[in-house]
Amino acid sequence: MRTEEILAAIGTGLWSWDSSSGMVTFDAEAARLVGLPAEATVRSGEEVRPRFHPADWNEIDGIVNFAIAEDTVAEARMRIMDEDGSVIRTVRTRSKPVPLDTPGRHTYVLVGILQEVAQPPDANAAQTPLTGDWRRSREAFLLDAGRALAEAGSTEEVLRVAASLSMPGFSPNGLAVFGVSGGRLTVIGHHGHNVGDEKPFTDMPLETDYPAAEVVRTGQAIYLESPEEYRRRFPAAWPLAVEFGRRSWAFLPLISSGHTMGAWMAGFRHNVAFSPDERSVLATVARMLAQALTRAGAADNERELSLGLQKAMRPSLGPGVPGLTVAARYIPTGGGLEIGGDWYDMIPLPNGRIALVIGDVQGHDVRAAGLMGQLRIALHAYAAEGHRPDAVLSRASRFLAGLAETYGLTDGEDPSDETRFATCLYAEADPETGTLDVARAGHPDPVVISVDGTAVIRQTAGGLPLGVEKDADYPTTRVVLGPGETIMLCTDGLIETGGHDLATGWTRLRPVLEKPVDDLEELADALVQAVHGPGSHYTTGPLADHREDDIAVLVLRREAVRTRRTPRRRSAMTIAQAEPERIAAARQQLRELLHDWADPEQIDAAELMVSEMSTNVLVHTDGDALLMAEVTGERGERRLRVEVADTSDELPHKRRPGEMASSGRGLVLMEMLADVWGVDPRGEGKSIWFELYESAEPAELAVGSAGS
Repeated sequence: MRTEEILAAIGTGLWSWDSSSGMVTFDAEAARLVGLPAEATVRSGEEVRPRFHPADWNEIDGIVNFAIAEDTVAEARMRIMDEDGSVIRTVRTRSKPVPLDTPGRHTYVLVGILQEVAQPPDANAAQTPLTGDWRRSREAFLLDAGRALAEAGSTEEVLRVAASLSMPGFSPNGLAVFGVSGGRLTVIGHHGHNVGDEKPFTDMPLETDYPAAEVVRTGQAIYLESPEEYRRRFPAAWPLAVEFGRRSWAFLPLISSGHTMGAWMAGFRHNVAFSPDERSVLATVARMLAQALTRAGAADNERELSLGLQKAMRPSLGPGVPGLTVAARYIPTGGGLEIGGDWYDMIPLPNGRIALVIGDVQGHDVRAAGLMGQLRIALHAYAAEGHRPDAVLSRASRFLAGLAETYGLTDGEDPSDETRFATCLYAEADPETGTLDVARAGHPDPVVISVDGTAVIRQTAGGLPLGVEKDADYPTTRVVLGPGETIMLCTDGLIETGGHDLATGWTRLRPVLEKPVDDLEELADALVQAVHGPGSHYTTGPLADHREDDIAVLVLRREAVRTRRTPRRRSAMTIAQAEPERIAAARQQLRELLHDWADPEQIDAAELMVSEMSTNVLVHTDGDALLMAEVTGERGERRLRVEVADTSDELPHKRRPGEMASSGRGLVLMEMLADVWGVDPRGEGKSIWFELYESAEPAELAVGSAGS
């Protein structure tokens, strides 16, 4: 016997429903069960629909969508009706939805069985639909809907969630959310309509005889169970509604904090009686929707404010400068308004130079962002007046201290709390000569990257952070960039994020700075990636893929002259009489300059000689010392030349100190440790120098000897 005959013997038929074509296929037994002639047939969905109770047919969509999502069988009871609208039997269907691969469409074929079951007592067309025990209850639906609406973070997401809700037993095929603006009704979002269908409703006076407008005016829900009721109650609006081909409508107020903020419309293609249970479900969804829209509206306003702040306060580089290439990055902390206290600027100056500014206002909140904006304006104004870097920072410090006194910009409510301050580095750059006059207010030192890729922290004189003292002094240090050299300025967030201190943070960044790159934009991206990217997991310190502090980075390169010059790196530093501790900084700077030198003992010797020469100037003269160090040549055959110059005409002379003497051995050490050394008189003062060779005879000296 065939399968169909076996199933027919037990009162079971086979059917399939193709949602893409709308065609339903029955075998003979299935056709009999739905009230058709007992023969295999293929009918359109429009022909079959009148055989089922409207509420049951409408519910199939929700049941099938749930079965597809859960990869299970769709099961339900469905009432079969005759032409007079009477229920003749109840059938149980168990069907498996098979999704179809239709581009851009959600289609499936429903394949299953129909089987007659005992009809519940007093079953009639007015009863609610009967479904299997597997279907989620209405309470579960409301829990799911509430969770989805609560998780929606924007108005667009709320509307998308509302459109996807499949209400148990009476899912609407069209939704619209109305809002109120300036005494007029507007459409916030809609679903189940073609683009442009909403235009007649987008700008409607609240006095209009339209259900949504009346709901907003009265705060009472309106249920229209048939087209006749709609036409009778709202004759003026009926011509707008008739085009959508719906049979029932529910208009509910959206109420938040006791205020009617809009209306929600649910439209149905079939007549719905809107039983008390159905009205309860709709009212609950409307309340949840109103709360979700209120939260989303507040979040949208916050995002709009954040974007406005970012647009107004986000740092900018301005126009390019001939002879210089500049790149920058600003990364705010991960939370809040995505705007903080870090900034950078490039300011054209009246003398044809440019000012590079980078700074960090204490804090990561809105107050820090506002204070940063005011401080940037002040710095722009002082720079435009033509002041030198030290004067610009002095005036900015007084400005910030004055703000704190005027507006009480402290960290807490107690007036004794520490005043908010800002760190800043201001550099006036000359594109023609490559000189930068740097003034620093409690900010990290810049880093200079030589042509051969060596990165060295360029120690500069500095003062207190801005706003700490009104009359703070900010000495200026001159840094000279050779052709092709780069300087990097950053805030402490780039160095210390991830639990690093200044030392370990520098260790993490140095390989990135010394990696050869032609494009400064790539370098700026690589620096940020080293702190926030996956690579930060494998560097010194804890995991650093989260944002703890704002980051501002500014890199500037002096364009290289295309020549065949020998690669070189150099550094310069002034050691003042009043700052003998700068000798230690000079030793550290020299060690960084020689970080890849072949012989570590030569590095120690160079440090010792620098200490002796610098100390000699400070002890035996009344002026400052100028230290200059330069490395030239190819690796393995390089030459180090160090000079210490002063303004004294007194030349040093070699002495023979006794065994217990505490001084007088400087030139003796030079003679022992240096490959070559000397003292050169100058017009004003003198220069004492020494050279160390990485090999026995540097290549450039050998070439010079052969040529002579």
